[in-house]
Amino acid sequence: MLTLTENASTVVKSIVDQTSEAEQAGLRISQDAEDSPALHVIPTEAPQPGDQVLEDGGARVFLEETAAVTLDDKILDAQVDDNGGVQFTIAAQTV
Repeated sequence: MLTLTENASTVVKSIVDQTSEAEQAGLRISQDAEDSPALHVIPTEAPQPGDQVLEDGGARVFLEETAAVTLDDKILDAQVDDNGGVQFTIAAQTV
C-alpha cells in the first residue's frame, strides 16, 4: 500500500484543512488508465465508491482503484516551494 512521508502527511493535511471543513475530506489521487503516466490530485469532501482510504498522521488520501494499483509499492513525498506551491514526488519503497 502507498505510504506517506512525514512531509507528505503534513502537506496533505494542510491542503485539506484549507479547502474543506468536512470531517471525511481528503486528497484524492486518480489515474485515467493503467498505462497513463498522469495522476490527478484534488481535494475532495469524501472518498468515491471503490476508493482505497489511507489515513496517516491525520492526513486522509483516497486512492481511485487504478491509482491504488499503480501506487501500491510507492512512497508519496511532498515539498512546498518559496511561493507556497506544492510538488508531490513518488518513489519506490525499499525493502
